[in-house]
Amino acid sequence: MRPRLTARLTARGRLALLHTAMVSVAGAVLTVLIYLLMRRSLGTRTLVERRTAPGAAQEPPEPPGLPGLAERARGEALATLVTQAGIALMVVSLLAAALGWLVAGRVLRPIRAMTVTARRVSAENVSERVPVNAPADELSGLATTVNGMLDRIQRGIHERDVALESQRMFTANAAHELRTPLATMRTAIDVTLDGEPGREELTTMAHDVRAAVEQSRRTLDGLLALAGSQAAPRERLPADLADAADAALGDAAAEARARGVTPRARLRPARVRGEPVLLERMARNLVDNALRYNHPGGRITVQAGTAAGEAFLRVANTGPRVAAEAADGLFAPFVRGDDDRARAERGAGLGLAIVRAVATAHGGAVTAKARPAGGLDITVRLPSGDGGAG
Repeated sequence: MRPRLTARLTARGRLALLHTAMVSVAGAVLTVLIYLLMRRSLGTRTLVERRTAPGAAQEPPEPPGLPGLAERARGEALATLVTQAGIALMVVSLLAAALGWLVAGRVLRPIRAMTVTARRVSAENVSERVPVNAPADELSGLATTVNGMLDRIQRGIHERDVALESQRMFTANAAHELRTPLATMRTAIDVTLDGEPGREELTTMAHDVRAAVEQSRRTLDGLLALAGSQAAPRERLPADLADAADAALGDAAAEARARGVTPRARLRPARVRGEPVLLERMARNLVDNALRYNHPGGRITVQAGTAAGEAFLRVANTGPRVAAEAADGLFAPFVRGDDDRARAERGAGLGLAIVRAVATAHGGAVTAKARPAGGLDITVRLPSGDGGAG
């Protein structure tokens, strides 16, 4: 019967009951000790002083029943002590129960807050946090641990959502963009095989199919890079945007000479923390885009450094004019510029989309402004890795 009753009690009730029991036991022990001490004290020898009147012949006799009277007084005193002590113990126990209930509620308040927060948390809402109250004790440590667990769960859900969205976009974009090269290959094959093709027609068909396959490969490579860029880096390593830009300019030097474009660089340290491979890909895409959408005799200006606690990489180029309202839309997948030469090169249209994905995954942002004379001015800003200013 008792285990079943205890199981029905809340933690607050059990703490209050335990507090009351401890006070009651302590009060009972104190009452017994006082009773024993009083009994011992009242059991001492009784002294009776008898005085003889002046001129009396003999001492007065001892009053009859005096020892019995003393014993009755002793018993009544002890009985009164027990009765009053019992009443006092009951009052103290009731006060202890009330005080224990209040103290238990106060102590368990953070746990109730954790319970309420845990009930509000769901698979789609993990933004709730347990309040951490001072002073730093076991309960505040538990609240901090629960909040840390919720932070990890929230990051995991965010990474899952990003991964699922990347897969969805990859599938949709691949299905959309591969339709054209596949249709080109099928058309080339059907037209060539309609009749008895000669060697020249077969060669033309092979070139058309090869070009369509190459376009499909570039599209798939770009889509894979875009999907990989959208996920947050699992391990953030020290990196420098200036080094990434310098490497990108070195790789593009031969192409710049072939196009007649002059690169200019003003690179200062721009330290960040992230995935170096993705940051190098971002810088290379910016430089490649600036080269592709340019004209002979044009130039590219690449700057890197830190300002206002942020590291930045800025790439500006000459080239065809871009409408101011269309500049931001160039970061969407498969959006290409209007330059005829660039369109003839049949780029996948994913370069700037990858740039934005990498910047977002690293907690940064990218902006683009159309230059009045033609070309773009693109700036990537990321959280600085050392907090210094350049």
